[in-house]
Amino acid sequence: MTTTENFQFINSPLRLFHGAESLRRLGPELDRLGCKRAVIFSGPFLEGALLDRIREAVGNRLAGIYTGTLAHSPIPSVIEAANELRRLEADAVVAVGGGSVIVTSRAAAILLAEGTDVRSLCTVRDGDGLKSPKLMAPKLPQFVVPTTPATASVKAGSALFDPETGDRLALFDPKTRAQAVFYDPTMLMSAPRSLVINASINTFATAVEGLVSKNGNPIADALLMHSIRLSGSNIRELPRDDNELRRGELALAAVLCGQGTDHTGAGITTVLGHAIGARHEVDNGLVNAVVLPHVLRFNADAAPSGLSKVAAALSLPQSGPDVLNAVLGETRGILSNAGAPTRLRDLKVPSEHLREIAVASMGDWFLGGNPRKVTDAEQIYTILDDAW
Repeated sequence: MTTTENFQFINSPLRLFHGAESLRRLGPELDRLGCKRAVIFSGPFLEGALLDRIREAVGNRLAGIYTGTLAHSPIPSVIEAANELRRLEADAVVAVGGGSVIVTSRAAAILLAEGTDVRSLCTVRDGDGLKSPKLMAPKLPQFVVPTTPATASVKAGSALFDPETGDRLALFDPKTRAQAVFYDPTMLMSAPRSLVINASINTFATAVEGLVSKNGNPIADALLMHSIRLSGSNIRELPRDDNELRRGELALAAVLCGQGTDHTGAGITTVLGHAIGARHEVDNGLVNAVVLPHVLRFNADAAPSGLSKVAAALSLPQSGPDVLNAVLGETRGILSNAGAPTRLRDLKVPSEHLREIAVASMGDWFLGGNPRKVTDAEQIYTILDDAW
């Protein structure tokens, strides 16, 4: 006789609009919250017909446009963005772009509302685990129009990069979750294919890490397994067959992954993406592609049930001594078909920086979700050295 598993699954509301008519809902969604001075956040790519498309959707509620967002959301650019929201007297933010735009929009809303030094607002790790200060000030509502399949679209955390120290700082505020997300085919097709592939690899790797994490529950598992199915199959084909349907499915895979990992956390692959990405100006997805197989091997003995779930999502045998090798083979096949790199040296990461990266990784809060306990930086260095 088995006992029923004890778990909680408390999910945040999500208003998601998908398809050719989705942007028609942006104006009514702004009106639903009484927003009259929305500011569009994006990068310099938003111009011409794309900008006109968003302008039309926002309508006479548009207070201004900010296109100064930068990759990895460096703190100075976030401060500048918060000042722009203040100058424009914004009452809403419409984030148009990929993960960095979405994160910058959320973080700028936090800095604007809280009015204090960014480091005092950050999540920190101490002997008792993670501690996030309660950020009580009301935040500008966020509306998201993704151009890449970014898990950030449905998250409440905002990771910033401090270019002076190399630190990665985390802000967490549930009030900055998107009020609505709009998956418009034209906007999704606007991003270069390479960016979509990199973001989708990040989705795939993050979903795999979520399944092998030491946390989780059956509902989160279901979200992550289907995320792996959608992302894995479409990553394989995207380099040869790029279309609206495929990009739409990759975007939905990112939503499933983002929601699922709210309940599971992540692990070393995600940590190394953070530690290497901003420091060496590399997309997190490319780092994930290199290190994921090495991390899976490192964690294998500590996560047999998680590996079985990944195998099931990939339509592989779920038991027996060859589960790990089967998962590794399929994973490498997916990444290879996408043209992903296989070594850190291919990403121009200097070998003499590996120990510094390993030490920096030890402070990342996501390390706590790794199924095999990491006790010192030497373990991380070994993974990095193997991946180099």
